Amino acid sequence: MNLILFHPDEISRPLPRQDPRAQHLLTVLRRRVGDTFDAGQTNGPRGKGTLLHLAPDHLQIRFDWEPAPPPPLDPLTLAIGLPRPQTARKILQEAAALGVQALHFVRTEKGEASYADSTLWHSGEWRRHLEHGTAQAFCTRLPALTHGNTLAGLLDTLPAPVHGIALDNYEAPGPLSKCHVIRDTRLFVFGPERGWSEGERELLRGRGLVFAHLGTRVLRLETAVVAAVAIFKAQRGAM
Repeated sequence: MNLILFHPDEISRPLPRQDPRAQHLLTVLRRRVGDTFDAGQTNGPRGKGTLLHLAPDHLQIRFDWEPAPPPPLDPLTLAIGLPRPQTARKILQEAAALGVQALHFVRTEKGEASYADSTLWHSGEWRRHLEHGTAQAFCTRLPALTHGNTLAGLLDTLPAPVHGIALDNYEAPGPLSKCHVIRDTRLFVFGPERGWSEGERELLRGRGLVFAHLGTRVLRLETAVVAAVAIFKAQRGAM
């Protein structure tokens, strides 16, 4: 962890010694009483933590906070056809590390319906992966997240006009890097592992989304997400 994240309601409480963050402080960072470390409040400021006391069952920490960081300059939302859980875990961490503002995992016509029932979504495990990706990037802002809505249902919730790009290896007229609307884009839409249905392509076109591809190679979904966000940031001078 490059930054150790704490929820605001944890700041005034001792950190249990069995907590993974405590173990990281003691065994990986090798912090001892009086030492400091980089800390952050989830969706809040960064600062320094000072280890005040080591008890058999907890750590006592003092925090000194800096001003809260400003909101991102280039907010980007991703809508992704629900993938298998092990793929979703990778996407959660990588998208959070890259500073995506919101993630929406949607049900699609060709997607595997059982993926929506994974404990990843219903146990709250997804949040841990967002936190790991955010801490890796030395940031505190977690992406907003939804899961289980339909593609049409999600598009209905987005303000019009929708400035978005749908990634599609089959019917896209050109590469994402040369897409004429990429600098105005605020939404990328990725299909499930089996691709878009014709009805979904028509839905996306009808909502004004432009189609683009990532080249001739067939990429894993988690790789496509990283590549697309990197191209977006490069086009906007943020990478």
